[in-house]
Amino acid sequence: MASEQEYERTMEETPTWAVAAVCFVLIAISIFIEYILHVIGHWLKKKHKRALYESLEKIKAELMLLGFISLLLTVFQNYISDICISKSVGATWHPCKNGSKSKSKEEVSDEISGRKLLQFLESDFGARRRLATKGYDKCAEKGKVALMSAYAIHQLHIFIFVLAVFHVLYCIITLALGRTKMRKWKVWEDETRTLEYQYTNDPDRFRFARDTSFGRRHLSFWSKSTVSLWIVCFFRQFFRSVTKVDYLTLRHGFVMAHLAPESETRFDFQKYIKRSLEEDFKVVVEISPIIWFFAVLFLLSNTYGWFSYLWLPFVPLIIILLVGTKLLVIITKMGLRIQDRGHVVRGAPVVQLGDDLFWFGRPRFILFLIHFVLFQNAFQLAFFAWGVYAFGTNNCFHKRTEGIVIRISMGVIIQVVCSYVTLPLYALVTQMGSTMKSTIFDDRVATALKSWHHKAKKNAKQSHHSEMNSPFQVGLQLPHTGCPQFTSCIIITIAALTACMHPREGRPMLKMITGT
Repeated sequence: MASEQEYERTMEETPTWAVAAVCFVLIAISIFIEYILHVIGHWLKKKHKRALYESLEKIKAELMLLGFISLLLTVFQNYISDICISKSVGATWHPCKNGSKSKSKEEVSDEISGRKLLQFLESDFGARRRLATKGYDKCAEKGKVALMSAYAIHQLHIFIFVLAVFHVLYCIITLALGRTKMRKWKVWEDETRTLEYQYTNDPDRFRFARDTSFGRRHLSFWSKSTVSLWIVCFFRQFFRSVTKVDYLTLRHGFVMAHLAPESETRFDFQKYIKRSLEEDFKVVVEISPIIWFFAVLFLLSNTYGWFSYLWLPFVPLIIILLVGTKLLVIITKMGLRIQDRGHVVRGAPVVQLGDDLFWFGRPRFILFLIHFVLFQNAFQLAFFAWGVYAFGTNNCFHKRTEGIVIRISMGVIIQVVCSYVTLPLYALVTQMGSTMKSTIFDDRVATALKSWHHKAKKNAKQSHHSEMNSPFQVGLQLPHTGCPQFTSCIIITIAALTACMHPREGRPMLKMITGT
């Protein structure tokens, strides 16, 4: 029966109405998806969600990349399947055990009783494999095996698509849940404008650092030892990882470091954090080349005998717990620095910001770790969904019940920990670096600053390569002194110009910066 149906009908034998109907459905679905993305982009532009709009553009770029991968797999499918390797090499590093598997008596009995049905299904499945290769196995005639059959390439094609979709959806869900938890910070932000808060943090009020609310939370016997500090912070992330006193203290330190002290009651720190998180989301939602490289390593680790289902799902959990612990350690160390500067504080405790508190002096490295964790977890869930879709529930990839339980449970646990613990901590603590992000300004002010920076670099290059400049050109060139006061003057100047051109948006920004 299989030999009679070795080939299915080609386009020459297919009704034109069938071809037209299939093309119409595919084109209609594609146009609908494109329209939905266009509507979402228009809405984000209308709501001035620049960072989220750029994230949408990243998603479009990922879809285009998937299109290129699909095109390459389709074009080179026959060429790859024609590459032959020896049977000894082809028998190594299989995801499933080679040869016959041990079966129980019940399994053997069931196999004997249903032998005819299995032979029929196997013949039909073999016909579909021959259809994918569009011919005979050329490598079998040489006594070899194909490097990768056309049918296996087709399955890989589906897996890559499922992986990209799962990664984007997982990132969106994580961001949505994390921002939902961070909404309660709005109540704390509004409290900074009350008279009670101003009285509590009166600059004329002197207190011991240990007697402040921030000191009582972080300055204790366990904070003096590195081992006990990490242990306490590890367990603390599961119980109120971000408290009100932490938020208010870090907010006060940020304002004192980057803004005028008088602007503390007018600056919306919670809104700034939300903007910064949206800006970082552009990085997380993108599948960078190094992340694709890790995807290849994950596929390689799925070799029989490596027991990757027992240890690989735990890797993102360990990383995300270490990241959460590190962020809490940073908060405690900032409290210890307050005590090192003096046992008495005036007004609210002022934390000292710095990149040296982070791993390798790079706050962005934590963002990379979160990016890696989200992708690796999405990989585990996508691999499970793809295996069930392609081979059914009883396949060699998920033959062990403990493997299925570990993958699903780790996916849920990491989702909860990353959304409700790590992401809010990251959004708050990473603002304690040495520099502030451009999201502190309105979009127009940020654009003006970037434009000025670009023009200044361009003028510097022109002056370096030209020996003579006109007085007008020299006057336009801005010196790069590295002086914070000079940078502040430039920022204030641009904010003042923005206030003149757009009074409604620029004047509040100018007041916040100057404190007047």
